Amino acid sequence: MSDGFNISQGVTRNVSIPLKLNDTNKTIEACRSAIMGKRKGIRALLPFLGPAFIASVAYIDPGNFATNIQSGSLFGYNMLWVVVLANLMAMLLQNMSAKLGIATGKNLPELCRTYFSKRMSYSMWGVSEIAAMATDLAEFLGATLGLNLLFGIPMLYATILTGLATYLILMLDRFGFRPLEKFIAAFAVMIGACYMIETIFSRPNFSQVAYHCVVPWLGNSESIMLAVGVIGATVMPHAIYLHSGLTQNRVVPQNDHEKIQLQKFNTKEVFIALGFAGLINVAMMYTAAAAFHSTGNSGVADIQSAYKTLTPILGSASASVFLISLLFSGISSSVVGTMGGQVIMQGFVGFSIPVWVRRIVTMLPTVIIVALGVDPTQTLVISQVILSIVLPIPIIALIYFTKRKDIMGVLVNKKLITSLSIICAVVISFLNLLLIYQTLGGSIPFIGN
Repeated sequence: MSDGFNISQGVTRNVSIPLKLNDTNKTIEACRSAIMGKRKGIRALLPFLGPAFIASVAYIDPGNFATNIQSGSLFGYNMLWVVVLANLMAMLLQNMSAKLGIATGKNLPELCRTYFSKRMSYSMWGVSEIAAMATDLAEFLGATLGLNLLFGIPMLYATILTGLATYLILMLDRFGFRPLEKFIAAFAVMIGACYMIETIFSRPNFSQVAYHCVVPWLGNSESIMLAVGVIGATVMPHAIYLHSGLTQNRVVPQNDHEKIQLQKFNTKEVFIALGFAGLINVAMMYTAAAAFHSTGNSGVADIQSAYKTLTPILGSASASVFLISLLFSGISSSVVGTMGGQVIMQGFVGFSIPVWVRRIVTMLPTVIIVALGVDPTQTLVISQVILSIVLPIPIIALIYFTKRKDIMGVLVNKKLITSLSIICAVVISFLNLLLIYQTLGGSIPFIGN
């Protein structure tokens, strides 16, 4: 058939899917049936579930654990609105990214290479690679901590095991895109299940949760850094780049009508997957607020302390469930981080490296940090701040392309979408400027210290 998925345009390997890969081809056939109206209801939506769930794992990675634990333990429920705001931004931006792939058949880095100067493309690639390394650092450290605390495996050995596990999962791509989508989606569901259990254990104040999800608050200078960290941990640069790569050739539209239909299903999937990830992020923060801040343990500022403090407060079962969710998060998000890194390199500069080489290279910062004994959770928070500072770059590029009718055709942004995305870029940039000003020693008059 003419519309198979080509991994060289999508994620990791420079090979095409052979026709014998039934699961992948059945998914493509099911998508085509849905587009033509032969499948209805949930049966029509099911074959489209996948790309947004892969992207959503980046929004529930160990960096989220670190920033949400610190925010919840220090400020209780007060910063839940930041999680909600970040997740709404994520829904908007990921939907735009996925739409870009459907409309153009190219991913965001490829379009940057096509329309921007070579110097600019290489500069964007360099900055994006730094962001990708910061991402991988957070994800690797999370999985390593999970193995260390759950099974007592030394940190250095846990790092190697994490690298091996993520590499083996990435090898699923040789069987087509569908097995990898299902595997990662299953990890996301397991993380969600863990936080359903933690909600039962922690018994949060849901009236406070509801109130602070919609009422903004910034109490002091420390909360600004955490707010930026929460946004950096939630809206991820590599996920914005990756999502366009996941949709660009998954199902190739034959005409404008099919593009519109594909985008309708894509929007529904983004809403489901990112909404699910948002609920998990909210649960992370309100669990920390209920378990730590409400019990007078506001000094819990790292993952190790959270695990040790959970045991006497909520019991060993709760502490174990927390670590299991961290382990699932670290491994799955590290897989997605590697996929994003491949799309970034191949798109911006036109070449790629073997997955095992990227896996080893991106492991090195984590190995060095572990060997030097640097505090893992503080490293996680700093990595999320780095991501937030880099974030405006892919957002601006995404807005630029998706508002151009000559590039997007029938899927060009409506004026409202462009306006909302510009607001997202302005909010993120403003928070980053506050952070930089504060880091350089400046005081913010309207916020206490």
